[in-house]
Amino acid sequence: MENVYGYIRVSSFDQNEDRQVLALQEKNIPPEHIYMDKMSGKNFERPAYKNMVKKFKAGDLLYVLSIDRLGRNYEEIQTQWRLLTKIIGINICVIDMPLLDTRTYKDLMGTFIADLVLQILSFVAQNERENIKKRQAQGIAAAKAKGIHLGRPAKRVPDDFEELVRLWEIKELPLNDILNLCNVSESTFYRRVREFRLMREK
Repeated sequence: MENVYGYIRVSSFDQNEDRQVLALQEKNIPPEHIYMDKMSGKNFERPAYKNMVKKFKAGDLLYVLSIDRLGRNYEEIQTQWRLLTKIIGINICVIDMPLLDTRTYKDLMGTFIADLVLQILSFVAQNERENIKKRQAQGIAAAKAKGIHLGRPAKRVPDDFEELVRLWEIKELPLNDILNLCNVSESTFYRRVREFRLMREK
């Protein structure tokens, strides 16, 4: 008898997985057979996914909401699809794309159509990911050009920072004392000193 599984992946702990959860619940998948990974874009270890794959037996069925849940790019999606359907021998149903249901298209033409759709969708998934990165980079560049500070707010230094720097420069105040007074790290202190000197030269 086949076991039915569902897999959910969201790209970070801030992203909401409700849409994927609801789609899988509609398929009456046992809750213990639904696996979920939350991770940043840089980390793709996917421990839950790996644990799920270890449990697969030929003939089992895996539901995913969309094809890009299987990988980050064209090559990765293709590799996972081949591993699951050809090597392990499970069926996959992509809920958002009914053509990608390996239970339905078993003849040669059906397999050809499914493979073609898979290639197109995995290419589109990678292309969209690259476009998002490009738009983010353009947005960051535009913000910097406008003088908008991105990232964590810069740590403030005391109002008497100029005097502290002067005392440090003439060796009347040790570096550790200044770091404690300013409540900053050594690297931040040196960065602020460079900024201070540049402003002083203007």
